[in-house]
Amino acid sequence: MSATTSRSLRLLSLLQNRRYWPGVELAARLEVSARTLRRDVERLREMGYPVDAQRGVDGGYQLAAGAALPPLVLSDEEAVSLAVGLQSAVQGGSIVGIEESSLQALSKLIQVMPPRLRRQVDALAAMIVPAMFGADAPSAESGVLSTIAQACRDCERLMFDYVSRGGDPSERHVDPHRLVLLGRRWYLVAWDLDRSDWRTFRLDRLTDPQGTGGHFPARELPTGNAAQFVRDAIGSMPRRYVVEVIVQASPEVTRQRIGRWATIEELGTGQCLLRVASESFDWPMMALSATEAEFEVLSPPEFIAHLRERSDRFGRALMPRAR
Repeated sequence: MSATTSRSLRLLSLLQNRRYWPGVELAARLEVSARTLRRDVERLREMGYPVDAQRGVDGGYQLAAGAALPPLVLSDEEAVSLAVGLQSAVQGGSIVGIEESSLQALSKLIQVMPPRLRRQVDALAAMIVPAMFGADAPSAESGVLSTIAQACRDCERLMFDYVSRGGDPSERHVDPHRLVLLGRRWYLVAWDLDRSDWRTFRLDRLTDPQGTGGHFPARELPTGNAAQFVRDAIGSMPRRYVVEVIVQASPEVTRQRIGRWATIEELGTGQCLLRVASESFDWPMMALSATEAEFEVLSPPEFIAHLRERSDRFGRALMPRAR
């Protein structure tokens, strides 16, 4: 491969990895002059890649959308990640309506992959088990997901219809920030323009998202991490019950065994106070079982009655049946 061709491929890869490149920075990454960079950009245009140029001292380049999808340049890691993601979509995930197109894209990608990358894809696919929490788990329409993802990327304001947790409909205007997949639910983290605050929106409650054409400067989340922001928002929602239990295990061991969906306070001498907010008693019961430790229920009395009823039921299941 000639040095010019190799440099053109590297230039294409850089343009595909970032929305906008200042000309000075792009030339420095390629270790070429501004004049050589302009020639390389023109060569890409001749090959059918629509590269927009912004002139001036602060000018730069970006890859624009064209009439047809040009070939993409992927690194080995990107190609493997894309193939594994497509396999997950084919097997059925949290985005409906894309199984057939995912299979077609996967077939094209595998066909041109070198054997060493195919082996990596096969190994990863064999070791990954999709976690399904039931057929009735809500999923996101691919069109809705694509519209919102593009708005997040382009910092374009969105409007959509939304139904709250209590069933109240409303029209929302937001500056979208990130999409987060938690379990099998998609969440949009966005700045709510009407409420002047950060909010999370479940995509299965969201319909008819539309870009308004207006753009906004990027904001920083209070937590700095969209996934953690969603977890915190879910954890702060009011719950029907708050269960308090003393667990005969250290906070570290308890946290390791039940995950993040509880508040744990150290009591000393290998004990901790476990506090779980929930809409039902089923999750606290499963969490206590996962601790594999002795425990004492402090409140509420209804949870004690719930455990007693479950205990009696399991006890009857262990009794030999009369013949």
